[in-house]
Amino acid sequence: MAMNGGNAIAGLTRNWSRKAARASLDVLFPPLCTACHARVGEAHALCGACWSKISFLDGPCYLCCGFPFEIDTGPDTLCAACHAKPRHFDRARSLLSYDEGSKDLILAFKFADRLDHAPAFARWLERSGSGLLTEADLVIPVPLHRWRLWKRRYNQSAVLAQRMAKLAGKPFAPLLLERKRPAPAQASMPSAKARLRNVLGAFGVPPHRQAGLKGQTVLLVDDVFTTGATLDACSRALKRAGTARVEVLTLARVVRPAASDI
Repeated sequence: MAMNGGNAIAGLTRNWSRKAARASLDVLFPPLCTACHARVGEAHALCGACWSKISFLDGPCYLCCGFPFEIDTGPDTLCAACHAKPRHFDRARSLLSYDEGSKDLILAFKFADRLDHAPAFARWLERSGSGLLTEADLVIPVPLHRWRLWKRRYNQSAVLAQRMAKLAGKPFAPLLLERKRPAPAQASMPSAKARLRNVLGAFGVPPHRQAGLKGQTVLLVDDVFTTGATLDACSRALKRAGTARVEVLTLARVVRPAASDI
């Protein structure tokens, strides 16, 4: 009993020390908004003004692709495109609208080494995607080809997926899916058909890793859903390797064609 009491006291002392150290750091280096650098109450957060510019996609959406619509016609509604050509993923959901309010934040995170955005993004995703995370056996990022990864130095989708998996207590499996060949960036493709051709056969699961996917429900994580071509190609490769279900969670999605310049 005395030992347990001593452990409890030691634990309280460590917690107090951490809080005191954090408070001291906040005085010396006050937390700033990750977008505009105004002072905020906690680290890795947005100020009220920047937060108000973000459009969260928390309304009704189509069952499979997750595209938002204004009038809720029921939870099992498919859009015309998914009816005409079923997707290889089972369900996709996105947190934000990719628009003027979120665009600069996402592009800075993706291309400008602004990894300080990652804690907030992952925390938002973990909360909004809790339904998908609960059902998932594995969390997998959309992979980059090794040459692009070498050039960029990090995979933004893997950063999000790893942090979110840790928050949710789910296994993170970044090596089960790979990009087999390099290709031009999807943003450079002039049309949805060109995007489909660009990623055709680009992804695969190495034979020696396929056993880890048999019968599993996978949560596939990416930064932005534009046409869904990349996500569909990844899902096709995962299904061919034996995955039972592929759920997709992205930080943002394009809801207006004018925003598809990512």
